[in-house]
Amino acid sequence: MRGNHGLPYLVGHEGNIMPVTLSSVDFPKKPGVYLFKSEKGTVLYVGKATRLNERIRSYFATNPDRQMIPELVRKSNSIECMVTPSPSEALILERELIRQHKPRYNSMLKDDKSYPFLVLTNEEFPRIMYTRHPPAGSSRWGPYPNAGAAKQVMQLLRRQFGIRDCKELLPQGCLSMHIGLCSGPCISGDGYAQSVDAAKRILNGDAVELLEEFAGQMDVFSHEMQFEKAAQSRDMIRAIRVTTSQHVVSSKVYRDCDALGIAVQGDLAAVVVIHANNGIVQGQEVWPMLHRGNQADTVSMFVSEHYANRAPPRLLLTPELLGEGTEEWLTSRRGAKVEIRTPVRGDLVTLQTLAQQNAEIQIVRLINRTSGSLEQRAADEGAAVLGMEQLDHIVCFDMAQLLGDERVGASVTLRNGRPTKKEYRKYTVKGDAMDDLRMMREVVERWLKRQEEWPDLVLIDGGETHLSTISKLLDEHGVEDRFELAALAKREETIYRNEKPPIILDRKGRVMVHARDEAHRFVNTFHRKRRSRSRLHDPLLEVEGLGAKKMQNLLRHFGGRQGIAHASLQDLKTVPGIGTSLAQRIHDSMQQ
Repeated sequence: MRGNHGLPYLVGHEGNIMPVTLSSVDFPKKPGVYLFKSEKGTVLYVGKATRLNERIRSYFATNPDRQMIPELVRKSNSIECMVTPSPSEALILERELIRQHKPRYNSMLKDDKSYPFLVLTNEEFPRIMYTRHPPAGSSRWGPYPNAGAAKQVMQLLRRQFGIRDCKELLPQGCLSMHIGLCSGPCISGDGYAQSVDAAKRILNGDAVELLEEFAGQMDVFSHEMQFEKAAQSRDMIRAIRVTTSQHVVSSKVYRDCDALGIAVQGDLAAVVVIHANNGIVQGQEVWPMLHRGNQADTVSMFVSEHYANRAPPRLLLTPELLGEGTEEWLTSRRGAKVEIRTPVRGDLVTLQTLAQQNAEIQIVRLINRTSGSLEQRAADEGAAVLGMEQLDHIVCFDMAQLLGDERVGASVTLRNGRPTKKEYRKYTVKGDAMDDLRMMREVVERWLKRQEEWPDLVLIDGGETHLSTISKLLDEHGVEDRFELAALAKREETIYRNEKPPIILDRKGRVMVHARDEAHRFVNTFHRKRRSRSRLHDPLLEVEGLGAKKMQNLLRHFGGRQGIAHASLQDLKTVPGIGTSLAQRIHDSMQQ
């Protein structure tokens, strides 16, 4: 399936023909869930992780910890992930996705069991329940992975607000009423509705006043040295915070809702759609888009493409305000009212934030995958230009000097079309060679002696003369048949090889041009640093009227700076181009 921009719509790593490999998976160091999928998109396994990247890596270990893992990996064509704010949220989402997809390789959690909810029933005098099976029509909060904290909050609400938990109203009241756990709506319902509203606010996360009250009690008990009561207040604060924070992947307001998140890098955008219904986040989709220069325009284009062939949700959350007419178009597509919101508070903001966080992670993964494939394609095209089977490993050499001074060389390495900077090397020329040919011969020879792995291509910056010089060196060391050798001349970007006609490179040879340019950049950076250090104590650079040509004549005449330093005034005058006054300035500067 493709969008109007020609980019394939991707979900996870789908599109591979071969079984999924570790190199095709790039997950973040964050908590979340992951789904192994078959080539047809069937979910084979759902799992959770505190750190997704480490957990997925374990599936490709030499000795997996479970027998089913090799078969699962072999039958999987892709792996998707969805990041959650915490491991506990991953636990909830894992459960919901297993119930939804019933994956073949999940041996647990396929039955009707679930994590517990806190419930207020839909009765004249609602009762509070702690249950795994909320009754129809009830208001529910959860599911809660921390069941103990949920039970504590339920007891707190009963004590604070007198919410009943009995199955039927008794005219004479019940034990809970007599011990202060129920306000007794069976006898008098005055104020009970207000108590229920207060309990709902707390379950919705609005527990600030209650937390302040418990914090005040804790301070008073601590001051009075009633440490057991202070600890009880502390425990209640902790229970409230834990319970009211467990609403990221579940909330009573999540009803037939899609939340869109977008992240952009350059011309590429990643749009994440998180689906929520029946109070639970049910999964996500990831779509690449060409960025239109404005996020609102990109999101609008995505909405028009995404919902052209599927029914829109009742509620659509977007990170940007969409243009006029979008809501009306979605309503006509759905056949019922569709509301578009850009939320600023409450549970809907939490869901929108979750979509945005996942979009920011997905754009990095998408850029890495796209970048890697483009660079490998460039390497493959370069191999075709040279008539080679592959060009996945290139080493390129370049030299730099200034008037025979600060003679340096460098080599850079490209693997699969991408620079591998840990394999870059710098060389300071040790011999007395003053020309590029002999300097490059020395550097390449030093490189040869340290190699344990031969590249596909050794590329040198230069022309046919450079090629001939290095070819003789390889022949002397008996390695001329270990790799291909080529020289790349800047003029018309021409590649020279032994016994083969020159090739003028076009776009398909860009990997070799990139290698040469990267070597040139790297060696010049090294050379500039060396020059900047030597310039601090080089008096010749401060002599007025001593240009590059005359300095070169001096260096050649005296064999270096030491010879110039020991030269007399008369000796300096014998150098071509050095007059009496200039000789005097040079002599004075070297004697300081």
